[in-house]
Amino acid sequence: MPHPNDPSLRSFVPVDPASDFPIQNLPYGVFSAKDGLTPRVGVAIGDHVLDLWKLEQDGRLDVGDLGVFAGPTLNPFMALGPKLWSRTRARISELLRHDNPELRDNAELRRLALVPMTQAKLHLPIAVAGYTDFYSSKEHATNVGVMFRGKDNALQPNWLHMPIGYNGRASTVVVSGTKVRRPRGQLKPPSAELPSFGPCKRLDFELEMGAVVGQRSPMGEMLTEAQAEQMIFGFVLLNDWSARDIQQWEYVPLGPFQAKAFATSISPWIVTREALEPFRVHGPEQDPVPLPYLRQMQPNNYDLQLDVGLRAAQMKQSTRICRTNFKYMYWSSVQQLVHHASSGCAMNIGDLLGSGTISGPEKDQRGSLLEISWNGTEPIELPGDIKRTFLEDDDSLSFHGWCQGDGYRVGFGEVEGTIVPAE
Repeated sequence: MPHPNDPSLRSFVPVDPASDFPIQNLPYGVFSAKDGLTPRVGVAIGDHVLDLWKLEQDGRLDVGDLGVFAGPTLNPFMALGPKLWSRTRARISELLRHDNPELRDNAELRRLALVPMTQAKLHLPIAVAGYTDFYSSKEHATNVGVMFRGKDNALQPNWLHMPIGYNGRASTVVVSGTKVRRPRGQLKPPSAELPSFGPCKRLDFELEMGAVVGQRSPMGEMLTEAQAEQMIFGFVLLNDWSARDIQQWEYVPLGPFQAKAFATSISPWIVTREALEPFRVHGPEQDPVPLPYLRQMQPNNYDLQLDVGLRAAQMKQSTRICRTNFKYMYWSSVQQLVHHASSGCAMNIGDLLGSGTISGPEKDQRGSLLEISWNGTEPIELPGDIKRTFLEDDDSLSFHGWCQGDGYRVGFGEVEGTIVPAE
């Protein structure tokens, strides 16, 4: 049987060559449809959702735990482990192949199991156990450091020795399409003697990827590179919304708090680590060489293209304001997970690790408005003589990401969010 990543595979479900969801991808999500059933697990194929619960009920898909696809999150399936993840993906690929009549020629099962994307509502795909956000792009960290500390002190002394991160709020991780209310908080511009409380005035986005942890690790134990890799179920697009003015006043000495706690948006589809395997690449050279527990023996970055579109409130269409690549990240997701557990921190099924803002070496590759507008001093010029330094009410952000294969692309769909006024 051909491997699910084989570029020659074709599905009997029509898939546009420009689609994010060919048979080589098969990302997992949670959906509901007009049939009245509660949310359950599905896989994206072309412009359809394949209902895994229907296939399980029909006996075409057996994971050894009946009902694992009937629930509203992927956590029970992730708990079954990497060998089962791989076997299930291979079976789904087999059922969808153009030369396999098993599902293709079963008109009734096909009618029940293939739901048009237009008739599906997509939900948050996991129960987020914990959320940690990292700061792992050297270009982003350098840009921010230059802005606030100058060129000679851009990177803090610890940055080149470990992945820097902070614990965020799992409670406000939301699925794409969820409107984001402008946060309120304490504000103290440099000219003010005392802080005030009010709506954020410097609202920003951060272009990130999220690694979804699919296996537990025990409290008190460290992880090897191989163990950490196997624990990662897949990846999502992630927008870590940021209130820059709230953060500026609160972050000393313990880092971001309310400036990040109000919302983090993720895409509804989780692209599996296995689907991304053909696109693995080495990351930037790490100098100085990391301590032994953080050293990598294999490529753990991905050649994954990313872009950001901004639709200002007055605009009808989005304009691209950034295009960059996940391969630029200095610290990989595997290193982030290894470091996270290195103190003995237990990791849980459903933990979400934000990569940190993904910026590249060029100006058009900056993954936040803080960088693009250089802290508000260089406004973005948009169509219709519209300018932006930070986000205004009713502005909408959309991220897209994909890996380009030979005649197909493995994509993530979209993560979108629109800003609504503060109460």
